[in-house]
Amino acid sequence: MEGNKTKTVISTGNREIDEKMGGGVPLGSMTLIEGDSHSGKSVLSQQMTWGSLNGGFRLSFFTTENTVKSLVKQMQSLSIDILDFLLLGRLRLFPMEIAQSKEDVLSILLQAVKAEGQRGSDMIFIDALTPCITTTPPEAVLRFFEQCKRLCSEGMTVVVIVHSHAVDRDLLVRITSLCDAHLRLRTEEVGERLIKAMEVAKVRGASKRTGNIVSFEVEPGFGMRIIPISKAQG
Repeated sequence: MEGNKTKTVISTGNREIDEKMGGGVPLGSMTLIEGDSHSGKSVLSQQMTWGSLNGGFRLSFFTTENTVKSLVKQMQSLSIDILDFLLLGRLRLFPMEIAQSKEDVLSILLQAVKAEGQRGSDMIFIDALTPCITTTPPEAVLRFFEQCKRLCSEGMTVVVIVHSHAVDRDLLVRITSLCDAHLRLRTEEVGERLIKAMEVAKVRGASKRTGNIVSFEVEPGFGMRIIPISKAQG
C-alpha cells in the first residue's frame, strides 16, 4: 500500500516484542523463527501475521501444519480473527500437503512464493518449512534460502519457521548467516509452570538489541501474554 513505502519495519502488533526487535520486522528482510516443538513458533508467526495485516500489508501464508479452516479457528482461539482479511483478499492461505510428495518441494514452493510476490504480497510466511527439508540435501536448502533472500532484496519480506531438530548445527549457522533476523524460541521450566521464551539472536539494524529475551505464555481466548522477566525468573 502507498502509505507503507515510508516504513522501515513491520510491527508484530505486540509492543514488547517490537521493542526487543528494535521496532519490529525489518522491511525487505528474511527472518528465521527457530525452536523446538511447542515452543511458541506458530503462535509468534500468527501474532506477526496479525500485526502485519493491521499495518496495512498484504500477506501470503504457506502452512504445512494446518488447513485453512483449522488455521482460522486456531487464530480465533487466540483472539486473532483473520476472516475479514481473507474475504478482502489481503491474506491468502496455502495449505501444503507434502508427506507423500516425490517432487522437488522446495523448488515448487519457491515458484509459489515468487508468484505471490508478483500478485502483490508484501510479506510471505512459511509455517513450517521443516517437512520440506528433512530429506533434502543441505545445499538445496541453502539454495532455497539464497533465492528467498534475493526476493527480499527486491522488496519482499519473508518469514520462515523451522523446528530446531530438523536442521544440523552447521547448516543452521549457514542459514542464519543469510537471514537478516533470527528469533530463537524455547520452553523453560519456572517453578511448577512452563513458559515460552523468545531470544532475539539477530536483527538487521538493531545489533545492540541482540540477545534480548521475551518471556510469554499462551492463553486460550487471549493469545500471547508477555511475562515480565522478574516474574518469569521468580
